Amino acid sequence: QVHLVESGGGSVQAGGSLRLSCAASRYTCSRYTSWYRQVPGKEREFVSGIDRSGSTNYADSVKGRFTISQDIAANTVYLQMNSLEPEDTAMYYCEIRTCSLFDYWGQGTQVTVSS
Repeated sequence: QVHLVESGGGSVQAGGSLRLSCAASRYTCSRYTSWYRQVPGKEREFVSGIDRSGSTNYADSVKGRFTISQDIAANTVYLQMNSLEPEDTAMYYCEIRTCSLFDYWGQGTQVTVSS
């Protein structure tokens, strides 16, 4: 079992920045780690992902503003969010797909961007 803990959410004004962290409780062979976000009444949507080699993917809505990175030694994945917009307001979740193809989710961290 792997426990994921997200942190770094909060309330900021439009144009501000936040850095989210997703820390795993122990080392796990991670095939892919993703950030998703969800607002009430809507489906959870993909934001960004990174694989073991460091290759990254981004949703079109965040390209050029968000940067995903990882510290494998620290079992942590980060999401640097710049130029935040009110539309970025959501609960942000991280998800790990292990090399054994198990999926683990964190409990989420709230991001609120005011105009």
